[in-house]
Amino acid sequence: MKIGAKTLSSFLLLCTLGMIVGGLAWAVLERVAGLAGLAIDLSVGPVGFDLEVFALSVTVNPGTFLGLVAGALLFRAL
Repeated sequence: MKIGAKTLSSFLLLCTLGMIVGGLAWAVLERVAGLAGLAIDLSVGPVGFDLEVFALSVTVNPGTFLGLVAGALLFRAL
């Protein structure tokens, strides 16, 4: 698919879901590696903003970026 006015929301949804799934998968991979005796921690965070009433923060890791790329590639393949 190409990004247009009608498909922008689908693109953002796929990229967001890809980032969430990729980040969670990377966290699980880090924990499994920790159980095997390898100490890997490539996370950066929390990254976010605070508006006094509403705060949003995300821990970013390499899986987040891999998931973003996977979401964009999935959108392009559709």
